[in-house]
Amino acid sequence: MRTAIFAALVVTFAGPALGQLDRLTQRDALAGLKAALERGAQTAVATLGRADGFLGNPQVKIPIPQSLERTERLARRLGFGNEVDELVVAMNRAAEAAVPEARKLLVDSVKKMTAKDAKAILTGGDTAATEYFRRTTDKTLHARFLPIVMRATEKVGVAQRYKEFAQPAAALGLVKAEHADLDEYVTRKALDGLYFMLAEEEKKIRKDPIGTGSAILRKVFGAL
Repeated sequence: MRTAIFAALVVTFAGPALGQLDRLTQRDALAGLKAALERGAQTAVATLGRADGFLGNPQVKIPIPQSLERTERLARRLGFGNEVDELVVAMNRAAEAAVPEARKLLVDSVKKMTAKDAKAILTGGDTAATEYFRRTTDKTLHARFLPIVMRATEKVGVAQRYKEFAQPAAALGLVKAEHADLDEYVTRKALDGLYFMLAEEEKKIRKDPIGTGSAILRKVFGAL
């Protein structure tokens, strides 16, 4: 359900505004949207790019690859639970180390947003802005995250043992190919977690844009 505030912003893009809204310009609306999205991006990165940002959040915590769940259960029954836990920690710490790299790229993506992009976001679904971020940043962020993840996992012995085991296991069909490359798996999960948190922030902004505390948003929405 569209909020009245976002509906008002759509009016500034789609046609003449009525009443007090006629003071709002397309420039104001675009600036307000950019301010909101930049704030959301900064919050998402700050939330994830710290100790326990992934590990302590069940919504984005990176688990053992799904195709290895049976192996995980067997390992725990055989007394290797600590090693499994160590691997989970290593994967999540690697993601936490990579996410701060997204801050500048996400902000730059907001700054490059056009009026056409903004209109598509405002008239789109509850996560239209997140899809814009995914479309404009995913490939570059993947390239930046991967070497950071690789450096992080190289320091953990159990992660190295996983890599030694997973490739031969994949060749035998015991592990899915997409789960055999630990660094690629963690990088993809880190990106998925980032876009998930961006979507959560976007939903908050759509629900209560004035609550973000931005001066430009107060200017844009003050007419309401």
